[in-house]
Amino acid sequence: MRMLISMQRPRIMLAVFLMTLLGNNIVLADGGGEGGSAAAGGGCRLLLDSHVVTFTAYQPQLSGSATYCTEIPEIGNVAVVFDLEDKALRDKTLEFEITKAVGGARVMYQPPEKFVTGTFTRTINLTEPGDYIARASLIEGDKKHDAQLKFHLAEEHGIDLNTALIIAVVLTAAGYFAYQSHAGFRSAVQRGWSKLG
Repeated sequence: MRMLISMQRPRIMLAVFLMTLLGNNIVLADGGGEGGSAAAGGGCRLLLDSHVVTFTAYQPQLSGSATYCTEIPEIGNVAVVFDLEDKALRDKTLEFEITKAVGGARVMYQPPEKFVTGTFTRTINLTEPGDYIARASLIEGDKKHDAQLKFHLAEEHGIDLNTALIIAVVLTAAGYFAYQSHAGFRSAVQRGWSKLG
């Protein structure tokens, strides 16, 4: 009986580890907006005259439904959303644009129009890391009210910290599993430790 429990121990440990890892991935996938003046539900608030517009960015191909604001994790497709929090804005003329912070080159532009649904969404391909400016403008006759937000598009760095941590935990668990279940591996490890000590 004791030997049976001893043989099952590595399998039980592996099962517990995998459930923990799966639970950890679910928590990490939730993401979250970073920086800026956070709005309920994610994103950043822009004060446009006396009205509020929320800017939110998504990278569903990388992080599912995680929302971003002033820090967007990687280059590539970015879905940008401008939500008109004040219903009064739905009857007003607005324009939206995204430019590079250095040099001001325009990477996205939506000409002036009314957004009766209360939302403007566009997916853009941002291929250069660096700083960008998201701008919303309210146009009333010959007056134009601007609100802007600077955001940073991070460079692709290969493996991020969460991925590196998960890889390290998986390798440690695999080593422990091999140590517990294979006598030959266990004796090789013990010989190696005795040579070091």
